[in-house]
Amino acid sequence: MQYDVTVIGSGPGGYVAAIRAAQLGMKTAIIEKYSVLGGTCLNVGCIPSKALLDSSEHFYNATHHFAEHGIQIQAPVVNLEQMMARKKGVVEKMNGGINFLMKKNKISVYNGFGSFVDKNTINIKKADGTDEKITSGKVIIATGSKPTILPFMNYDKKRIITSTEALNLTEIPKHLIVIGAGVIGAELGSVYARLGAKVTFVEFADSMIPTMDKTMGKELQKSVKKLGADFYFNTKVTKIENLGEEVAVTADGADGKPVEIKGDYCLVCIGRRAYVDGLNLEAAGVITDRGKVVVDEHTLETNVKGIYAIGDVIRGAMLAHKAEEEGVLVAETISGQKPHINYNLIPGVVYTWPEVASVGQTEEELKSKGVSYKVGQFPFKALGRATASGDTDGLVKILADKETDEVLGVHIIGARAADMIAEAVTAMEFRASAEDIARISHAHPTYMEAVKEAALAATENRAIHV
Repeated sequence: MQYDVTVIGSGPGGYVAAIRAAQLGMKTAIIEKYSVLGGTCLNVGCIPSKALLDSSEHFYNATHHFAEHGIQIQAPVVNLEQMMARKKGVVEKMNGGINFLMKKNKISVYNGFGSFVDKNTINIKKADGTDEKITSGKVIIATGSKPTILPFMNYDKKRIITSTEALNLTEIPKHLIVIGAGVIGAELGSVYARLGAKVTFVEFADSMIPTMDKTMGKELQKSVKKLGADFYFNTKVTKIENLGEEVAVTADGADGKPVEIKGDYCLVCIGRRAYVDGLNLEAAGVITDRGKVVVDEHTLETNVKGIYAIGDVIRGAMLAHKAEEEGVLVAETISGQKPHINYNLIPGVVYTWPEVASVGQTEEELKSKGVSYKVGQFPFKALGRATASGDTDGLVKILADKETDEVLGVHIIGARAADMIAEAVTAMEFRASAEDIARISHAHPTYMEAVKEAALAATENRAIHV
């Protein structure tokens, strides 16, 4: 079968690329190694983790906050089996949605492992062992990523686990040791902390979510600490052992002395690696660098004409929405359009509670570049809406150019931060100043008023409500 465009991988980048290509009139195919579409994000990442985050937050509120709202109930009990069943239902509904979109857009779906025979021919190894070959004028590699595991960590999928297994536990850990306090570790650690587990974070860097603005990491640690979590920063893990009913983690502490921590589960969240295993890139002539596919900065075309790559397999942040934007860009590039992506304005989000969201540059980045800047901050505890809902943890931080007042970065920790960051992205896309944001009317009472107040604070320090 001959296609105009074939996408290998059906995650957010892959299926969006296929839909956009089909919309533009191209005969399109998509290849997925698993029996369901959606990739890591939908099946063992973004969507199931958010389902558990919401369920665990409902439980935590029932046990800790209902009484103060005048809601009297018997002590709630976690039904983990039902919680996991609900999560599964959410995933299945989303799977069905993508299947519908493939049919709607007349995209041919192949289930099997795709690999290059040459730059225009792809072999599909199916579950029953049979092979089918298709040819394609253009190919988009969208195979995503897998969790990084180091050999000494003795990953066994039982007691020593990654995010994939953490989303399918059959019991609440008594003591969950989380290696890595980045985005994934923070989210899943907070899930089980809210369900009653003792959680200990072991992080090589000096704070939680170390790639984000330092203020965000400090504030998130304060909130997660309220769940009873412990933290070991500047700590290097050297060994993880499954001792049967417990796990032992050995590390070099911040003071250089050895540390041993024991729990019943160890969740390893030290990052992810590009997944290009078995693609047979050599047959097509595609080159990689440190495991990632090398692409043109503007078109995302590889060194082989007609083969493109998007998402986690290329440079940049491993984010579903980045992959989606890149999928659209490649499809439109193939059709002859001239799209672009401003990578500085791809937001990052941590779905803990409070949520963390960020766009643009951090204060640390501005300092390292020698940029003159000013800071405006506003705390959620001074917001009427946050006080009414009881969500007073957090703040909004706006960084603006000291001379021009152009907004250079916005960092939010607080209730609904994941949704709030969109205003900052929009403002920065149009190169707004802090005063531009400050002069926009924001409805009262809302969480978004914190953005206006932080903009006022960045503009001659004139916030109203603090």
